[in-house]
Amino acid sequence: MLVTGDAARWDALTEALLHFAARRDHLVKTVAPALARGAWVVSDRFADSTMAYQGYGHELGREKIAALYELVVGGTRPDLTLVLDLPVAEGLARARARAGGGAGAEDRSANMDLAFHERLREGFHDIAAREPQRCLLVDAAGDEDSVASKIRAAVIERLGVAAE
Repeated sequence: MLVTGDAARWDALTEALLHFAARRDHLVKTVAPALARGAWVVSDRFADSTMAYQGYGHELGREKIAALYELVVGGTRPDLTLVLDLPVAEGLARARARAGGGAGAEDRSANMDLAFHERLREGFHDIAAREPQRCLLVDAAGDEDSVASKIRAAVIERLGVAAE
């Protein structure tokens, strides 16, 4: 519902509310029980993505997203957030390649205009700059093995553990 269909399917606030509803459900049903068991949780996108996509990309603003974050997520924060960074054109080319060169399973965001994607990247950079103790920009240029090596090094450096 959120990742397929027309890029203009909802306004920014509706989209943010839908994402936060999904994040809350995931937090309550999956993340919180795992943390209570002492397990590690690795997540591909969480509330920072909502800040970047809806707050910056769709220009809803930091304040509204921060208020929703506090209401929905509360004090739960990742210990480490890796932001895989690429120039916009390169990131879009990779997204299209994953989708087979056409409309793929996750095409809504990839079909937003270039200005949206520039704001999105700027948003992720701003999030990382605001919380450097938690966030790290990782240069995602290069092949999968080189990016994986950068991620492994970042996890070891920041968390003191080896990424297997």
